[in-house]
Amino acid sequence: MKPGLSLRVSQHLALTPQLQQSIRLLQLSTLELAQEVEQMLDENPFLERTLEEAPREEFGLAQADAPVSEQDREAEDAIYSGAVSAGQESATSQNDAETSSAESTAEPADWEGDGSVDLAPDDSEWGGDAPARNGAGAGSDDEVDATELARSQESLTAFLHRQALALRLSELDMAALRFLIESLNDDGYLDESLQDLAASLAGTEDPEQLDELVHRFTVALRLLQSLEPAGVGARGLAECLTLQLRAMDQDEEGDPDVIQAALAICGQPLDLLAKRDVRRLAQACGTSEERTRAAMALIARLEPRPGRRFADVDRNIIVPDVIVKKTGRGGQQNFSVQLNPDVMPRLRVHDIYAGALRGGRGEGHQALQARLQEARWFIKNIQQRFDTILRVSRAIVERQKNFFVHGELAMRPLVLRDIADELGLHESTISRVTTAKYMATPQGTYELKYFFGSGLGTETGGNASSTAVRALIKQFIAAENPHKPLSDSQIAEMLKEQGIECARRTVAKYREALKIAPANLRKAL
Repeated sequence: MKPGLSLRVSQHLALTPQLQQSIRLLQLSTLELAQEVEQMLDENPFLERTLEEAPREEFGLAQADAPVSEQDREAEDAIYSGAVSAGQESATSQNDAETSSAESTAEPADWEGDGSVDLAPDDSEWGGDAPARNGAGAGSDDEVDATELARSQESLTAFLHRQALALRLSELDMAALRFLIESLNDDGYLDESLQDLAASLAGTEDPEQLDELVHRFTVALRLLQSLEPAGVGARGLAECLTLQLRAMDQDEEGDPDVIQAALAICGQPLDLLAKRDVRRLAQACGTSEERTRAAMALIARLEPRPGRRFADVDRNIIVPDVIVKKTGRGGQQNFSVQLNPDVMPRLRVHDIYAGALRGGRGEGHQALQARLQEARWFIKNIQQRFDTILRVSRAIVERQKNFFVHGELAMRPLVLRDIADELGLHESTISRVTTAKYMATPQGTYELKYFFGSGLGTETGGNASSTAVRALIKQFIAAENPHKPLSDSQIAEMLKEQGIECARRTVAKYREALKIAPANLRKAL
């Protein structure tokens, strides 16, 4: 081959470390952000918590509300549309490279700083109130607040173990009972068979030993099923309902004839009960249809999951990122939008460490200087994250003001592009902001994505939000005659009378999304 020279023009897009961090922080949930902050506090010695107030960053919300220039928006489009995935892959390798270079005191990562270590006003904290990490007067880890103990909810296993203490059993029988209690799932069911439990515990193929264990477990299971709540220890739904009905019969609660009919129904295939096939159940159980309906109504009042009330509800608590409050009265109602101070970390650069670094030129100085700049950018990126969430939330509240006044029926169609065009941001940015971020409103707490929905055509040429249509379907079903429930076709006709074009299949999809049973299962007995 003949050597030669050629000229080629190409474009290369590189995501800086601070931009990678900004994108990552923006898509984190509140819990994930708290974990990220804790990790950064552990890794970066220049970062610390504070309770003091400090001036905002120079590019705070006042500047954030200014229109975005066309050049910046084109750059953002290029970043998100062309190199986000590549940037995420390069972020890992680049961060690893930064770590190794910092340890070897090689060239540190460029965090777009001027390289100075002088303290600046933007080295201070930003965010809401947060407790000091190791505040004065804090109790030791061994100390437990009595109010927290009183507030803690007893688990199902603890409740059963406490009841087991009142039983006079041999050591082996008590051990078998405790083993079964620990084998229950969250709903109070025993998922595995006694033979499988015995085989897993024995660790041997000796048939005599396995039979002995199965016998012990059989006795323990009867004891377990006699404990409260009724139905615990069942191996299926039919057995769970049967245990509750037998407990009612022993306590002489209700009509004994109806209870016996209900027990007979539980002995039949549960598909007949699910379909509410009164005629076939009456024939199979040898009872009248009237008594069968009464028995089915009794079964409907039973608890299919005995461990439900022992569930740890604290793990389902949602902490909102944004709080919306109503201001004004009557037709002058307005809504103020503010960030939740409980979820905003208050961080600042450690004054003493940053001051000690000033003027130093010793070994590892460049690596420490990079960590200081990283701490500054971490604080700024957190501020930018919350500023973006607040801007998007205010735009959503302004667009969906009727929802906050009148409820779901007044929801307007809204897509990500509408907010993106209004704020001068990319659609992927709006998607990241609205994912796993929650807003507390006078109507309840909702994920930001809840306020976005497609539109359905109306006779007037306008659009109706899919959220409003779902609310209308829920309203129709709530007001229906329980003896003659509305079918999907009838609901579609009722929507058409309201001027909304909605097909039957769309109604069925919305009804299933609302977790509403079809008409044949909603029919009253």
